[in-house]
Amino acid sequence: MKKKESAKAKEEAIINEMVKTEGSVITKEVAKAKEEVIINEAVKTEEVVKTKESVNTNEKIEKKVKKHSKLRLVSQILFFLLIGLIATNHYLSETGRNLPLIGAISLHGMCPYGGVETSVAFFKYDMFIQKIHASSVVIMVLILGLGVLFGPVVCSFMCPLGSIQEWIGKIGKKIFKKKYNHFMPIKLDKILRYLRYAVLIYTVYLTTNSLRLVFLEVDPYYALFNFWSDEATIGGIIVLVIVLLSSLFIERAWCKYACPFGALIGLTNKFSVFKIRRNASSCISCGLCSHACPMNIEVESKTVITDHQCIRCLECATDVSCPVSNTADMKITSYKEAKDEN
Repeated sequence: MKKKESAKAKEEAIINEMVKTEGSVITKEVAKAKEEVIINEAVKTEEVVKTKESVNTNEKIEKKVKKHSKLRLVSQILFFLLIGLIATNHYLSETGRNLPLIGAISLHGMCPYGGVETSVAFFKYDMFIQKIHASSVVIMVLILGLGVLFGPVVCSFMCPLGSIQEWIGKIGKKIFKKKYNHFMPIKLDKILRYLRYAVLIYTVYLTTNSLRLVFLEVDPYYALFNFWSDEATIGGIIVLVIVLLSSLFIERAWCKYACPFGALIGLTNKFSVFKIRRNASSCISCGLCSHACPMNIEVESKTVITDHQCIRCLECATDVSCPVSNTADMKITSYKEAKDEN
């Protein structure tokens, strides 16, 4: 009897030990499962935080992009309206009517390229070209001075012909999407980029030797603000129409390939005090800066932007298209630094 009770007690002890062991295993498994749940929750929380931070960063960038775009758009509209009103008032003044508080000077008196042509004629013959006012020389000097400091900002912030090409280009972007501004074969594009220097040299040569505005016959800028008057030439209107239509396919085609003043002011990219610099150490090579450039400059492959085609629109800059802080900005850079670093 005692032996049976002793065997039964041992059996119960063994069973209890097994239960405890099994319970311990189950407890460990439960604890491990709980730990995994906690870790997963922590990971999810961290991902949510990162997502929120990413969204907030993107929202900040979008706000800065919109702010920059609005600033440039406001500048473009103001200069477009100002020159348009002055041109209209000049036309009205010839009929005995005037707009209040608006000057009635001819566009020839505000054309910086006319200032270039007449300056050359003045040094050569000690006289101004017909129709060109001394005011155009003053404007030319001011714009070139601005170029020495900041590069050709006049092209992207002030030029009415450049602005209207850009506005029409927005329609082209919606129609052709990624294909827009990439229709021109690369090899042909590179050759045509230097055509505007041929236009610059040829028109200055003809104008200073004939002492008349030869370029006026095909000037789309003058035609833009005088197409309704008898001052506009047929050649100028035809070129203007071609320029505006080409803007649906190529961004700022006139600026890239034919603008003589753009050719001259573009040279300031080489030696301007402030230049766009790319910080190679923080650059992530995303290519967004190159994609944003209206002049198709490969910004991501350069340290300092000294390309003669750059219009200093700052679309490639940090917080405009570049998502990394202090990576693409306008900074004081000497000619030697730019040359050495590129």
